[in-house]
Amino acid sequence: MTTDGVEPQVLSDEDLIRELRHLGETRLDALRHASDQALDEHTHRTRQLETEYLRRNPGREIDPERMRAGARAR
Repeated sequence: MTTDGVEPQVLSDEDLIRELRHLGETRLDALRHASDQALDEHTHRTRQLETEYLRRNPGREIDPERMRAGARAR
């Protein structure tokens, strides 16, 4: 599978976040209206960028409210 776009490893942190935001904004539209191939590409690109984000931010802050125990406490 080939994906157009800059390799995630060479994006600046700012560009990486911008790309992730854009994919989040376009996800529902891709899911509802894109061809199977376009949806697969969207999913693939999202995975590439998320993987790169996690590589750069292994100690990212985890919000306790976003975890199962936090949800139960509410």
